[in-house]
Amino acid sequence: MSTGNMQRWSPAMAQSVETARETVCALHAELTRWQLVVWTAGNVSQRVRGQDGADDVIVIKPSGVRYDQLVPSDMVVCDLEGNLILGERAPSSDTAAHAYVYRHMSAIGGVTHTHSTYATAWAAVGKPIPCYLTMMGDEFGGDIPIGPFALIGDDSIGRGIVETLTGSRSPAVLMQNHGPFTVGPDATASVKAATMVEEVARTIAIAMQLGTPLPIAPEDVDRLYDRYQNVYGQR
Repeated sequence: MSTGNMQRWSPAMAQSVETARETVCALHAELTRWQLVVWTAGNVSQRVRGQDGADDVIVIKPSGVRYDQLVPSDMVVCDLEGNLILGERAPSSDTAAHAYVYRHMSAIGGVTHTHSTYATAWAAVGKPIPCYLTMMGDEFGGDIPIGPFALIGDDSIGRGIVETLTGSRSPAVLMQNHGPFTVGPDATASVKAATMVEEVARTIAIAMQLGTPLPIAPEDVDRLYDRYQNVYGQR
């Protein structure tokens, strides 16, 4: 465990890291609550921003630990290269992918990866989820795109995520033969997006068994997205 970065942390940064560990731990329980993962698969991370964007760190789930055994102190802290800074366990095997996203998408503060059944089924056949629902216009601003095939172990998955989502309104990508990755301004938003991905993946799959889903006009998708992003909810 490296302590170099820890020694430079201000008290406020140290507290932010501990708060993020609590948040990220709690969010992993949401993945099991919504049946988005099985056994030890999947992960959530959150960026903790350093002063002026320097020394940002990632709080992420440790590799191969069961969800019902996770506690905040198990959450590991890495730098944006994926190197362990704080924690007694090995980081998630997807840490390099998360780190690449954070390095190349400065607005992103949270990343979630699941293997939820219906979304992963779309990934297995290499098809984007078409925007046939108003809630898709709201949350995703259109289709949920398919990303390239990439192996776990380096930043190849991260590169595919960034390449696919750059210029897209969607906070989700289905990595081919793998499963959904979602992003957001914080970890909570990325988990919400992961939950929504599975919901629409299931609904569209069922709709296609019933008949031919009806398309939504692009201009209506634009209006749905604008309202949801800028008007909906408490401001």
